[in-house]
Amino acid sequence: MFSFYIRKRYFILIILSSINAPSILAQTKNYSLLSLIDSAKNYLPLLMQKKALIDASKASVADTKHSFLPQLKFGEQLDIGSANSVAGSFFTFGMTPSTSGSIRNDNNFQPATSNVAVLYSEYELFNFGLRDAKLTNAQAYVKLAETDLKKEEYFIALNIAKLYFSIFKNQSRLSADKQNIERYQNIYTVIQALTLSGIKAGADSSLAKAELSKTKISYNQTQGTINQLKEQLAYFTGIPAKVLAIDTVSINSVTSTPAAINFTPDTLNNPLIDYYSKKKDIFLANQALIKKSYLPKIILAGSSWARGSSIQYSDQYKALSAGLGYQRFNYAIGLAFTYNLFNGVYKKDKLAINNFQLMASDYDLQQQKLALASSAMQADNALQTTMANLTELPVQLQSATDTYQQKLAQYKAGLISLIDLTNASFVLYRSQTDYIETLNDWYLAQLDKAASTGNLIQFLQTIK
Repeated sequence: MFSFYIRKRYFILIILSSINAPSILAQTKNYSLLSLIDSAKNYLPLLMQKKALIDASKASVADTKHSFLPQLKFGEQLDIGSANSVAGSFFTFGMTPSTSGSIRNDNNFQPATSNVAVLYSEYELFNFGLRDAKLTNAQAYVKLAETDLKKEEYFIALNIAKLYFSIFKNQSRLSADKQNIERYQNIYTVIQALTLSGIKAGADSSLAKAELSKTKISYNQTQGTINQLKEQLAYFTGIPAKVLAIDTVSINSVTSTPAAINFTPDTLNNPLIDYYSKKKDIFLANQALIKKSYLPKIILAGSSWARGSSIQYSDQYKALSAGLGYQRFNYAIGLAFTYNLFNGVYKKDKLAINNFQLMASDYDLQQQKLALASSAMQADNALQTTMANLTELPVQLQSATDTYQQKLAQYKAGLISLIDLTNASFVLYRSQTDYIETLNDWYLAQLDKAASTGNLIQFLQTIK
């Protein structure tokens, strides 16, 4: 196995060894895979939004805690108006002023002043666990927001890694394209020499020139693909594409193709599962909150107040200024037991709604686990295929290289036609690109396996 990886490293290094860095990268800065991911975490507005939502949910926890404080209200009003009343009770209509005393045979519209100040406090002395249920519910939203951020960071790291390997693949292909150009340039030079000496017909020269042009077009297309991928990477990282390049050290380490990692599914720390688990916890916490919200409450209430009036106890109207001061003072303290007799109906309805939402969130969690398990199995199958191919491709590549060298010598000796030589060159180029594609498939399969099992960061840390 060790010699196998040595052979793979040797052959892929052959692909990369003859290419110089493109001039477009002359002013670029090299970035490792992990540094690109860190840059995205500090740049993407989407992640900044998720962080702000975490802060908002934490502020909601503080707001919930403060809602347990007693109510302490102070009110003071100074009024002027008539005072006429009759015995009996009525339901207030909000805007109807309250008049006390002043019960007489006739209406008296003489104005009178009154003054009242009230200090009132109310505290839920006992609410049968409602406080804890509210706090647990608020904290559940904090955990959901935190896992939502981790999930987005996980997806972004996965996308950046895919772009990273795609750039590596195309840079490796660019190297193969450059070697292909050099081969056809060499063929064209040989044909020109043979044509000028009269050994070969001019048609061979034209055909070789056409093939050379074709290889240059392929090179340009690969370079364009690299530029497009860098623009996508710039979107995630905020690093301008013109100054962005993947770390050369990272590329060279990728060529060594480390042994496959046996990723054990991590269902506890996998952000792609944990997010859905926390969504389910929201409805569990809400279930407890609903049950506690419709229980009785025992309230401790206290109040003190002062009143003044320009109408004296004998129903004598004094000067208006007599009602500006406080003349009577009172206080009261008491316990109140409150319970809506229809709370059982309300609770049943709310719980029914929440139970269906809880059921839906559980199915959502099961679906996510099923999808990740399927993705892991598909990645395993892809790894088996690519590993089998990677054992054969070095043989193919070496054979294609030897064949091309033999055909070039035979062509120079006039033993074969240009078609045979170009076929050999094409087979060599295809062997190089097949190796590059398969190696990239191997890394993408490893990446998918790591992501689906919750080991993405562990895998990315091996790419240094």
